[in-house]
Amino acid sequence: MTDDQLTRLGAEVGALLRQQSARVTTAESCTGGWIAKTITDVAGSSAWFDCAFITYSNDAKQRLVGVQAATLEQWGAVSEQVVTEMAAGALQAAGADFALSVSGIAGPDGGSEEKPVGTVWFGFVSARGQRLAQRRHFVGDREAVRRQATVYALTTLRDDFLKK
Repeated sequence: MTDDQLTRLGAEVGALLRQQSARVTTAESCTGGWIAKTITDVAGSSAWFDCAFITYSNDAKQRLVGVQAATLEQWGAVSEQVVTEMAAGALQAAGADFALSVSGIAGPDGGSEEKPVGTVWFGFVSARGQRLAQRRHFVGDREAVRRQATVYALTTLRDDFLKK
């Protein structure tokens, strides 16, 4: 997906949020704020976006969005359990209507047999109680993995939460 297509995706998400008078927040690890950047590339995004959390380290995940140390220890940062806690914590901390989280291994190092480079977990939570956690595996270099993760997160938010 090109930068222009990514910007259009951000605009689509923003339009749906505006229609619902809703706000979104993000808790990002491997994407390093790329999802929030895509959202705020859209003029007027302050109408549906207030803040984001870049929780790259485990310590930041705990301090900023309330991930439990025991969860990180048992499951690791790249897990369903952690992204679920990240999204729920971001939703509460930001007072948003929707939250999405992402944690993964963008590479080129850091992968394992169980969690190879390209493994990314996503968490989605709404103030209405909707929850979704999904694992995906992306291929390519570090930038390609991060870009695909950004696209996937925004597309899933749009299609599975905002269009329903």
